[in-house]
Amino acid sequence: MKIDFRNIHGPEAYRWLAATVTPRPIAWISTRSPDGIDNLAPISFFNVICDAPPTFVIAVTPRADGTAKDTLRNAQQTGELVLHLVSHAQAEMMNQSSAPLPPETSEFEAFGIASEASELVAPQRVQGAAVAFECKVAQIMPYPPQNPTRHLIFAEALLAHYDDAVLADARHVDPHKLDLVGRLGGNNYVTTREIFSLQRPA
Repeated sequence: MKIDFRNIHGPEAYRWLAATVTPRPIAWISTRSPDGIDNLAPISFFNVICDAPPTFVIAVTPRADGTAKDTLRNAQQTGELVLHLVSHAQAEMMNQSSAPLPPETSEFEAFGIASEASELVAPQRVQGAAVAFECKVAQIMPYPPQNPTRHLIFAEALLAHYDDAVLADARHVDPHKLDLVGRLGGNNYVTTREIFSLQRPA
């Protein structure tokens, strides 16, 4: 089978891409509106793209009605966010926070997700998250330039919080203890517990 992406529309392309570019890490992003409303939403079109400075890119699509999602709007207006990685233990809470709530409603409050204060940015952190990165927004870029279908948020990490329970030692994370979830196609997810190692060639 061949799929000619030149001749299919966005939702059909998404179905093929989301089902095959897997597993995708999930960015569980908290932002705060200028009015002080805390938002929390998962996004799986995301990855780390640079280490100097440490930077992530997050692709935010509009709501079904074409309006901007809270994550994008808050990031544009405040320039801050917290990016969490999702552990298996918090997968259900992450899924609940994907519900399309109105901007004046906080997912933290609506779903009873415990939070705690960040140190360098205003958005709250998810309490108990295995890893959380406090970030400043470096750039927001509509893509594609003509008739954009989403916005790319480039987020620079300022401070990272690693739960001591996922560490192997003072310099390394134990991937078995980290136990993250990744996104597959449809309603399917995978954990990172099945791990194997390969030595890079010299």
